Amino acid sequence: MRRFPRTVVLAVGALGVAILLLSVGMVAGAAWQSRDDDRAPVMTTVDVGFAQDMSVHHDQAILLSTTVAGRPGVGPEISGLANRIITAQTAENATLRGWLTWFGKPLTSGNPMGWMAATHDDAATASGHGRGHGATAQTTTSSAPRSSGSGPAMAGMASTDDISKLAGLTGRDAEVWFLQLMIRHHRGGLLMAKAAYNSDDVSDIVKKTAYEMMTDQGEEISLMTMLLTARGAQALPA
Repeated sequence: MRRFPRTVVLAVGALGVAILLLSVGMVAGAAWQSRDDDRAPVMTTVDVGFAQDMSVHHDQAILLSTTVAGRPGVGPEISGLANRIITAQTAENATLRGWLTWFGKPLTSGNPMGWMAATHDDAATASGHGRGHGATAQTTTSSAPRSSGSGPAMAGMASTDDISKLAGLTGRDAEVWFLQLMIRHHRGGLLMAKAAYNSDDVSDIVKKTAYEMMTDQGEEISLMTMLLTARGAQALPA
């Protein structure tokens, strides 16, 4: 019997889960609507922008995780983490895109992170999209990689070269590079989640989702930092 490469199996599996969970997300959209009996439910500008940008951000986390999980010599500690990220962020994407589909909004934005200018949050300032004060060095857009062409549009996103490099590594080298990219990626995700959570123009359900993402990704950053240290490496500079 023909055996398919692990990366193909993972990709097909993730696609199947995504299709299933998209319908779950549609149910989530319907549930959102059913809660507001006295007024017509709407998605605010922050709701829409957050859902659009975070789902695209998640897409890359899923890509990075699928890539490392299929590399030769990668241990179960890292492949298990990668599969955990794939499962969690695929489910979150189903909810985010379910909302957008239910309310008839585009799935992607023509102005990534532009909604953060309206949040007046420190995180928005750190990404270069706001005018607040007090941003910390760890959460600036400078954490995004610089490329020879146009750089990534969102904080923490890996460049095409970064992803190609990961796809060509094996064993410990692949583990270290994945952890470095994913820590930076999660920090960028935290930036967006914090901006949405602190916004005055966010729906309760989106605020709750942003808080859950902040909690989960903060815990994963701590775990990945420990795994990276155990491999004698450090996080990429901010």
